Amino acid sequence: MNKTIWKLIIGFAVVMTFTGCGGADGAGNETETDTGPLHVFEWSGYELPEFWGQFAEQHPDTTVDFSFFGEDAEAFAKLQTGFQTDVFHPCSSWWELYVDNGLVQPLDLSRLENFGDMPESLTKYGEFNGQQYFVPWDWGYESILVRTDKVDQIPSSWNDLWDPAYAGHVAIYDSGETQHVVGSLVLGFDPYATTVEQDEAVVQKLTELKPNLLTYWTDYTEIVQLVASGDVWIAGNAWPDTLMLLREEGIPVEYITPDEGRMGYVCGFGIAANAENVDLAYDYINATTSVEAMTYLIDEYGYGAANSLALAEADQETVGLLQIADPDILNQTVFYESVTPEQREAFVSNWDRVKAAP
Repeated sequence: MNKTIWKLIIGFAVVMTFTGCGGADGAGNETETDTGPLHVFEWSGYELPEFWGQFAEQHPDTTVDFSFFGEDAEAFAKLQTGFQTDVFHPCSSWWELYVDNGLVQPLDLSRLENFGDMPESLTKYGEFNGQQYFVPWDWGYESILVRTDKVDQIPSSWNDLWDPAYAGHVAIYDSGETQHVVGSLVLGFDPYATTVEQDEAVVQKLTELKPNLLTYWTDYTEIVQLVASGDVWIAGNAWPDTLMLLREEGIPVEYITPDEGRMGYVCGFGIAANAENVDLAYDYINATTSVEAMTYLIDEYGYGAANSLALAEADQETVGLLQIADPDILNQTVFYESVTPEQREAFVSNWDRVKAAP
């Protein structure tokens, strides 16, 4: 998954501690079960008080301790070792692993105040064996970003990445899973149900893309600079906030919806199986999925928000530019899904083969 701007400041394992500062009115009185502190395992950048102000008002004397992770694999490995947290925030392609390994507990939907305002197209990824284990929070697109002043014709398909007219001016994201999905979509395969033979076809297809590639991009600043300089005309797997930033700089770019659909990610909150403060965990999730918090996510981070009511409150220019209110685009989007360890290993191995090919 992609945490864009905030991935620039990750890579450290620190704990930040906050104490709620809301008024202690009747709604803020804590019960005997609200002992705290609440432990939250989070991506850096999402600990801001704007995301949990409702919780601070409800529990003014409760401490919130944030620990941070930089990648999903890191978070999963840490919980496997018995790391204690109450709430954690992984992304959808890892969710089933937490369920299968008993690291997350099923959610009581009656305690989730905003769940009914979330589209089923997002909530379905957090359901396993008939129970909801994760509640979506942030989501976003991956698609093709085009320097419109550098090309004669705007691409309309993922397959257009292979167009010889773009030779030497294409950049794609350096991820085995991501490129497996791209290759599968181009070849008409279900990315998450490919056979060994289909995997080989994907490897061959991706290898055939190499003459068009300038580079594999690995972080947000890199692809922004490459597109801004004009070296990259076609940026595969770009994120919408890249579009926002380049537009602000006056760079002529367009973010397309390929015929096969955009790709997308969704991340969200779960309550750890070893959570010590379950009541507080539900209150925290309710705060972060409130209209106020979700509006802040859209306006300040450029991400889609799981609470659909936030769309009306957010800056409409931002909503329109990101196209996060268009149900047709959302319903056509191919979101990352949970994968087995064997699939993940195959994605990495096959991608290494592609990059090593002449």
